Amino acid sequence: MEQTITRKALETFVPGTSVLQVLSATTPGVSFASDDPFGLDTWANTFYIRGYTQSQLGITLDGIPLGDGQFINASGLDINQAVIQDNIGHVNMSQGGGALDVMSITNLGGALQYYTLDPRDRMGGDVSQTFGSNGTYRTFARFESGVLNRTGTKFSAAYARTDAGKWKGAGDQFEQQANFKVVQPLGTRGKVSGYFNYSEFDQYNYSDLSLEIIRKLGQRVDYYYPDYATAYKAALGQFPAGYDRLSDPEDASYYDGAQLQRNYLTGITTQYDLTDRLHFTNVLYDHQSGGDYEWTNPYVTSPSGAPMIQQVGHTAVTRLGATAALQYEIGNHTLHSGVWYEHVGYSWAQRYYSQPVLGQGAPRSGTGPYDDPFATAYAMQFNTNTFQYYLEDSYRILQNLRAHAGFKSMLTTTAGGASYNNPTYTGQDTLPNGSLTTAGAFLPHVSLNWTFLGRNELFFDFAKNLRAYTYNTWQSGNAWGVNEMPTNLKPETSYNYEVGYRYNAKRLTVLVNLYHIDYRNRLATITVGSLVNAHNTYINVGNMDMWGADAGVTVRPLPGLEVFNSFSYNKSTYGRDVTSDGVTYPVAGKLEAGYPQWMYKANASYAFGDARLNFNVNYMSKRYISYVNDAAVSGYWLATLSANYRFRHVPHLETLEFNLGVYNLFNQQYVGGIGGYSMSGDTQQLFAGAPRQIFGSLHARF
Repeated sequence: MEQTITRKALETFVPGTSVLQVLSATTPGVSFASDDPFGLDTWANTFYIRGYTQSQLGITLDGIPLGDGQFINASGLDINQAVIQDNIGHVNMSQGGGALDVMSITNLGGALQYYTLDPRDRMGGDVSQTFGSNGTYRTFARFESGVLNRTGTKFSAAYARTDAGKWKGAGDQFEQQANFKVVQPLGTRGKVSGYFNYSEFDQYNYSDLSLEIIRKLGQRVDYYYPDYATAYKAALGQFPAGYDRLSDPEDASYYDGAQLQRNYLTGITTQYDLTDRLHFTNVLYDHQSGGDYEWTNPYVTSPSGAPMIQQVGHTAVTRLGATAALQYEIGNHTLHSGVWYEHVGYSWAQRYYSQPVLGQGAPRSGTGPYDDPFATAYAMQFNTNTFQYYLEDSYRILQNLRAHAGFKSMLTTTAGGASYNNPTYTGQDTLPNGSLTTAGAFLPHVSLNWTFLGRNELFFDFAKNLRAYTYNTWQSGNAWGVNEMPTNLKPETSYNYEVGYRYNAKRLTVLVNLYHIDYRNRLATITVGSLVNAHNTYINVGNMDMWGADAGVTVRPLPGLEVFNSFSYNKSTYGRDVTSDGVTYPVAGKLEAGYPQWMYKANASYAFGDARLNFNVNYMSKRYISYVNDAAVSGYWLATLSANYRFRHVPHLETLEFNLGVYNLFNQQYVGGIGGYSMSGDTQQLFAGAPRQIFGSLHARF
């Protein structure tokens, strides 16, 4: 079943808020948590749709595949970095088996299709300024050319800049983005759209926490930055007050941690009606990214003699691809067919930079420049080639009964591995190289929609999906993940079943979904070691059984008043026990780590005249942080409040709007994002959620 999140819904939140956060607040079955109020920190963000993480969904932007949206994205681009939120026109979200025409090699279930606003026909623009907590300033400006000539050419250009301090610790979180879009009509039969999107993210991170750190020292523990002297002494074993109560004071705080990202996304989309019944769509795209991911490592001595170094992972991503699709209408049938090819090149190099002896110079900046490394610990290079094809028929059996049936085929090969190894720092004589191929010749998708009694709808959906092997070189400075189970890794496969009912009327909308997912070859990621020397082990935990339900009711009792309530239940259990490093863990029957079993969401909005009030509250039950379910973070309530007023008849302006937003209205203390999971017990990959934050903004349209 597909749902649409409109521009109007996005505008009820503070400008610049991550669209993932908006989806979580307004849609059943969706979970999102982070450490910053805007939800822009990819290191801390945790996003699920019905138990599937962001790296297991199908995601596109104007038809461009965005790939895997995880931290240090090796084969795609996070939506927050792909486009300015203010330029998103709407989002189509499928919570079932996804959609056949969503090109993705990671799609096990669920799909997100983002569409940007087209330039307006009339010349004009938008300017908004946001200000608020932690010295936050965000500026957004968009210019619309209007129609330039008789052929209908038009374009828009937009820029956004956010500069904010952290709500705890020190350091800036700076982002700037630029978007350009041009549309050229092709007579009355089609159009060509061109895109260029740039983003730059320079962020000092929030420190990872553990349950023990939170319990003994509180949620405001962070990096030592800019206190180099305290960090220096800690590297020598002299810790601040209270740290001696921890079982691992060395890793509770480092000097600093930061990330820099530069992204360039270019695309051309052609839509053309070859005949009245035959329609053609083609997308060509190029994506280039570079990233620097920095921590101060107190376990390696600098050549200067300082007891710590600056450790930086340098990445580069190149993606080139094309899609082509045809749609043909004949009788009661609508046929869809399409192909996709993509090449991805990815490289990672982990380098070490010397820090100064205390009192003999300024420490290196976490955000660079990064020059003169004294060592490279290891480097890796991967190349991935993907081919995908789909065929689908949408058949109108009766006026109110429609069936969809089709399949997709996928072939993906990734080759590569270590291109350099320094055993002094990796502790390994060799690092892995090789290739993995994922092939699925027939992945069917079938659905049925029956509309009856005017406003009622019953639907059924089934899909088999396959996720290609992916890679993430963060935390891979050894061969453990390959050597542990070299022959048992198989592609993850899912069988998605969904049945539901929907009623839609002027005053009332009701939606109920029941779903079951048979998840085969679930690959669990186990994280061990410290943050600066962490390792991932991938283990096949066998099948996973998922049962769930979503129910939502929207009531519109009065003009301008809309009240939404939803409940979500999910029970996902692992299929077998797991043996790691010679120890067998009782994982069979345990609940999925990271995803809440219960969620409740409520949203009330009231528009009267030119004013609008919106109140949103979410409840998320406890989430397990270990696979054996012996450690968990508590459930919590999170509320936001916003008020808007639109001034009309302002000279030289179409509209002038003021927005006031309050994030975490009741100042709830909670754990937001979760960066990884242990087999058993505590883990230092938890991120404290932001306390109450207040933002105001002015938006002018001309």
